[in-house]
Amino acid sequence: MPNTFFTSDSHFGHKGILKVGMARPRPFASIEEHDEALIRAWNAVVRPTDIVWHLGDFAYKCQVGYAASVRARLNGRIRLILGNHDDIGRRLEWDGPVVDVQRVHVQNPGMPKPLAFWCSHYAHRTWPNSWHGDLHLYGHSHGSLPGTRTSLDVGVDCWEWAPVSLPDILRRMAETPDHPALP
Repeated sequence: MPNTFFTSDSHFGHKGILKVGMARPRPFASIEEHDEALIRAWNAVVRPTDIVWHLGDFAYKCQVGYAASVRARLNGRIRLILGNHDDIGRRLEWDGPVVDVQRVHVQNPGMPKPLAFWCSHYAHRTWPNSWHGDLHLYGHSHGSLPGTRTSLDVGVDCWEWAPVSLPDILRRMAETPDHPALP
C-alpha cells in the first residue's frame, strides 16, 4: 500500500528563489545545485508507488521541457494543486487533474481510518469541514506563517527540501501550541 506525502513551493528552475533580496532566500550556490538537492531529498523519502500532493509552485521561470525533465526524475504518483506560479505546471503531465483546491482523504498503511485534509496553495483561516475534523495543508508562505494544531505549511522550506509524510505532519501539528505566538 502506498504512503501519501505532501509538499509545496519547489520552484524548480527558478533562479530568483536564491536571491538575497528574497524574504527567505534558499541556501544554494546555483539553481542547478538547488534543483539537484530537492530531487535527491524527494527521492530519498518517496517511493515510485507513493502518492505525492504538490500544493503549488512546482517550477517557475524555466522552460517547459526542463520542468518536464525534473518531473520525470521524481518518484511517486504526483498530483498538482495550482499555485500562483504554475503556468508551467499546468502544462505538465500529472497523475490526475490539476485543481485549485482539493479535499484529500488519506489512509496510509497501519491507519485505522482515513483522515481528511483541505489542501490549497494558500493558507486559510477556516476551510470546509474544519469543524468536523478536516485538517488544512498549504504552501505559498515559505515558512513565514506559524502552523496550528489543525493547519500547517508543507512547503519545502519547512521540511528540509523534501515532501513530508503524514506521521511527520501529525507530529508537528500535535506539538504546536493551541495559540502560537505571532512573529
